[in-house]
Amino acid sequence: MEELCAAGAELYERALTHGRLTPQEAQQAPCAVHLGLLRPAVEDVGRLEPVAPTVALQRLLRHSEERIAEERRREERLAETFHSLMRPGAPAAQAESTPTLSILSGKEQINEAIAEELTRATDQVLAIHPHSGHNGPLTHIHQLALQRDQAFLDRGGRIRTLYQHTLRHSPTVLARYELLSGDVQARTLDEVTERLILFDRTVAFVPANAERTLALEVRHPALITFFITAFDRLWHLATPMYPQAVQPPSPDGISLRQRSIARLLVEGHTDAVIADRLGMNVRTARVHIAKLAATLGSNSRAQLGYLIGQSGILERSE
Repeated sequence: MEELCAAGAELYERALTHGRLTPQEAQQAPCAVHLGLLRPAVEDVGRLEPVAPTVALQRLLRHSEERIAEERRREERLAETFHSLMRPGAPAAQAESTPTLSILSGKEQINEAIAEELTRATDQVLAIHPHSGHNGPLTHIHQLALQRDQAFLDRGGRIRTLYQHTLRHSPTVLARYELLSGDVQARTLDEVTERLILFDRTVAFVPANAERTLALEVRHPALITFFITAFDRLWHLATPMYPQAVQPPSPDGISLRQRSIARLLVEGHTDAVIADRLGMNVRTARVHIAKLAATLGSNSRAQLGYLIGQSGILERSE
């Protein structure tokens, strides 16, 4: 407890004005006692009296000076320890100044690293977002992210984002883009890769575990080139969503979504796997499967797979 809280300051002022306080009153703001602003009275140890403000201030300033001095001693110890490691010819001096692969642990550290790179970026941001866990109103955190995006766009940058097709009509996603001004575009695909954020053909961030509590920060030129090439190919296959939405064609009354489901059905996947691959819940996947079965005149799962193969819809979707 190193800071005087508002309640502690109020309690200390009351003690200076009205005199001694009871220990029960001091419990409302223990920081006042901890910082030495209140002490037991000599004549009545059962009550607390205030220390003179000049004495209290000097004591707190002295503690602050001691902490600063300790930090300086710590800096000197670190500098002495690393001095030998940074001399010419030492193993550390031979390593690259910036690692090409780094692990970031914890969502806070990941978000801070991404935000820092966005403030440095000047050219382009490429992003792939397979799912959106937020469908409510924009929070304070989202507002800060929007401000960083807008600052990047104001510097002449451009943003390209790929989403799964299930987010095509998401109010939250669309509202986010409507608040931005600049060269920003979004497209959708039925299936996309895992999350990817890439800045200025220099650094990329990808998840390092299923829970997304670990991320890999990639600066290796070959991997960056690979990510950009993969993104460009997916981008050309995707359907525009923003700033101008394009309605995917539905020949024969079968939508592109149903064609994607048909392909996964033929591969033998369960409803749960199909829903996960296409970014929807199982109930929605089953609704699409039922519509597909009705369109093709199927009465069973096995017959549906046969009719999909006979209809040629998968060849037409290539």
